[in-house]
Amino acid sequence: MSDYMFILESHLSAEQNTVLASVQSAAAEANLSLFLTGGAMRDMLGGFPIRDLDFTVEGPALKLAKNMVKSGIAEIVSIDEHRKMVDVRFPNGVRSEISMARQEKYGKPGAKPQITPATVHEDLRGRDFTINAIALSLNRASRGLMIDPTNGASDLERKELRAISNYSLYDDPVRLLRLIRFKARLGFTIDERTLQQFKNAREAGMEKYIPGRALFSELRQIALESSPYDILKELEDHDMLKLFSPALAGPKLNAAAFQKITKSKAMIPFGAGFTVDWYGLSMYCMTQLLSVKERAQLIETTKMTKEEADPWQKLEARAKKLESILKSAKLSRASHVYDVLKKAPGEETLLLFLKSTERSVQDRIKNHFTKYLATAMDVTDAEVTQATGLEPGSPKFAKAKDDRINAHLDGRIRKPVPPPEPEPAPAPPPKGMVRGSRFR
Repeated sequence: MSDYMFILESHLSAEQNTVLASVQSAAAEANLSLFLTGGAMRDMLGGFPIRDLDFTVEGPALKLAKNMVKSGIAEIVSIDEHRKMVDVRFPNGVRSEISMARQEKYGKPGAKPQITPATVHEDLRGRDFTINAIALSLNRASRGLMIDPTNGASDLERKELRAISNYSLYDDPVRLLRLIRFKARLGFTIDERTLQQFKNAREAGMEKYIPGRALFSELRQIALESSPYDILKELEDHDMLKLFSPALAGPKLNAAAFQKITKSKAMIPFGAGFTVDWYGLSMYCMTQLLSVKERAQLIETTKMTKEEADPWQKLEARAKKLESILKSAKLSRASHVYDVLKKAPGEETLLLFLKSTERSVQDRIKNHFTKYLATAMDVTDAEVTQATGLEPGSPKFAKAKDDRINAHLDGRIRKPVPPPEPEPAPAPPPKGMVRGSRFR
């Protein structure tokens, strides 16, 4: 295994590694050349958490994705027939993009490009920024070979954003927004020529050519960022936030909500398995201070579908049902609260922590974050096996583990207190000295 494969696999979560293996296997079976491209390579080489697994195929990517669906490996979330891209979701919750290696030629800014199949090298040379134009071969004969035709790895080392061509921001103007997003997220500088291209494109009003669906795609990416507010504020500083909605700028940017969500995230123990729909929650925070009319205008501008609007528009109503359960006096034990919240969608729990006025609800959520999740993580499979004789993997074991966690939460099982360390033996007397006597 190459060094790059080792670095990649050590940076991926267990779920992402499972997806990587599944897609490699499916591509090999279809005899298609497969490459990991874009965000995963940028984040791996830059030392950032890997969020996206984007695969590029030299050949029929749509057919590969559909074969994976038939085999039960994944399900299709959306298809871009024009660009030959498929967004898929795997049973473990990981989402990924599978696309055909392609060349794009633009007749005019913001127009649909003319698409032709290409090699992965040609595909990379047609991307937006050099740091996004790096690929890793996942093919048997060249597995682990890095492909970097625009020297993006060096730009990552320099922490610099550089457009691949002099027309990158003109061909696809949504890249104007993307450039600001990467600048805010990564903390990189923009190289001089790219910055001048950005200024020229803004002076020419190129942002007015961004299609509605491209605006939504970028808005969704912002919502999924670890700090959406930083990016929204950067866009506001560049007078570009109004592209989504003029109402978003100024006091309606809702800094307080984003700050509280950030603080609550810090309370959740790392590795606790607390799953959140960050898109729905971030979009709720983003639109919380907008009027009904202003929200409708945002949906219209970005050509958002009902399925894309529901996660944030209906979040508050769903959270109210959870609130009524959480404030019940029947939740008299820690295990009762834990059982409710471990099953509840994370975005509903965080929303209640953000805005519920019920003191009992606030206290129970805070205890869940700061105490109950950590206690549950302390209960190991080995402890359960030792106590019950059951082996991991069976429904009986899962129930036994839940019972063990609940017992710990309610104080029916306490962690054994280690015995005190014995006091060190007194040092022997110096040579030639007898206890109780003088030196001879």
